[in-house]
Formats: sequence, C-alpha cells, structure tokens
Amino acid sequence: MYFTGFADEASADLDRQIEATKALGWENIETRALLGKNLGTISDEEFELVQRKLEESGVHFNCYGSAVANWANSITESPEKSYQEMRTALPRMQKLGTKLIRIMSFAVPAELKPRAMEYYDEVVKRLAVIVKMAEDAGVVCVHENCMNWGGLSYEHTLRLCDKFASSPSFRLVFDTGNPVFNDDIRGKAPYRKQSSWEFYKNVREFIAYIHIKDAKWNGEQPVYTFAGEGWGEVERILADAFATGYDGGISIEPHMNKVFHDPDANVNERLSFENYVEYGKRLMALVDRIRKK
Repeated sequence: MYFTGFADEASADLDRQIEATKALGWENIETRALLGKNLGTISDEEFELVQRKLEESGVHFNCYGSAVANWANSITESPEKSYQEMRTALPRMQKLGTKLIRIMSFAVPAELKPRAMEYYDEVVKRLAVIVKMAEDAGVVCVHENCMNWGGLSYEHTLRLCDKFASSPSFRLVFDTGNPVFNDDIRGKAPYRKQSSWEFYKNVREFIAYIHIKDAKWNGEQPVYTFAGEGWGEVERILADAFATGYDGGISIEPHMNKVFHDPDANVNERLSFENYVEYGKRLMALVDRIRKK
C-alpha cells in the first residue's frame, strides 16, 4: 500500500507539488493540473521540463488523473478530444513509468439521465477504443465513480465491469466522497443521494485504486471535510479494504480549499498547501489506527 494525492490541490506549481509530497514523506503524485494544462496537453518542451524535475526530486507520477471521458465531455458530443488526450498522454506515461490513468465514461446531461441506459452501447463503444489504447501501451484505465455514465449508480458501474471483464486494462478507482453528492438515478425522480458504503461493497472486487475525499451536506450545499469527518464512510471502507487484502494506492483529493473543477473557488495558495499536507497527515494517522485494531 502506498500514499499519493492530487498535489495540484496543494499548488498549481509543480515545484510546490513536489515539496508538499516530500513534506508528507511520500514519493508519488497523482498528476492532474500541470503547468496550467495536464500531461496530455502540455508541449513536448514542457514535458521534458516535467520529466527533469521528477528525476531530480525522486518523486513519481503514479497515476495520471486525466480528463478522458470526464464530466466535461458529454456523451452527446464527439469523443475525439478524449481519444487525442490518450494518444498524447500514453507515450509520456510510458516514459515516466506511470501505469494508471484515471478515466470516466462521459457525462450524461441532466435532462437525459432518466434515459441514460439508452446510451449504454455508445458508452461501451467509446470506452472500448480508450481501453484498447491503454492495453496496447501497457497501461491500466481506472474508472472513477464520478459525474459520468458509470457513476450514475453502482449498477451502471457493474455493467461496465462486466463488459470489460476480460481486459487487463480496465479496473476501478473508488472515490469515497463522490457518492455523498451524486444522485442514484435508479428508479424515478426525485432521486436519493448515493451511499458510499453501498456503492463500495458492490464494486469492491473490481477496485484497483482508491481516492479519499469526504463531505457532508449543510442545507443545500456539500461541505468537504477531513477524511473520516463526513458522510463518505472512509474509515469503514478502508477497514474493509485492508481486511479483504487491498494493497494498492490511496490518493487524497481534499477539495477543502480548492475544488479543481470550480473556477470560482476562493483559493489561497498558502492555505491550500497547508491543508493538503494536514489532510495527508490525518489520513496516515487514520490508516494507522485502522491497521492497529
């Protein structure tokens, strides 16, 4: 088991991301925002700079938290942007020794969610292209339970797992916090929110990677918390994961001072850095307590 995290929540600057990682005694970053872009969109010259900084620091990118098929890519629009990101990123991942790429399964517009199952064949068709690219490159796609087709319920995710069961390049990354604020669209509206534990226990056998996020509701707004202080059932999930043999990466995504996809978030650089490090320390302490029980 190893720790890592979305260090762009500590800083937009790669040097500071590396600094935060080392402050925690960690060796890995799940890279997302990078030089104002990402691993799939930076220039070749920028990639060489990134590669040099990593080699000099001894810090690695264990996973590329890509935008491939994510919440900004609708199932009703062309998938070409996601395909191109894969084409560019995969050779760079090979050079860096990065074996995991976080993907999703395309966003479903709110008005189409009651008919989401109608898009299953199209989702599978697109993911088949993406997964084959990864397989050819020796990389594993880890699908996140976020704002995408597969994240609409655990049953949607299981359909994808069943479809790609024979591929060594399709597994899951489970995010503990996402169910807290995502609708479970099974049945009819108005939908209830998902349960982190229910989602986790139903997809457990397919999980190759874990994101730690936690949150609770305050009126009509979700409030992000330190791990174990929200409704994401982080301690219960991690205890079960360890008890059932989980030994993969645990990646922090605090969202407490910086919400990556919220351009209006009020971000203070110093507080973001300090929060990221504090979040990591608290999670390590939580993991230590769980393992001593």
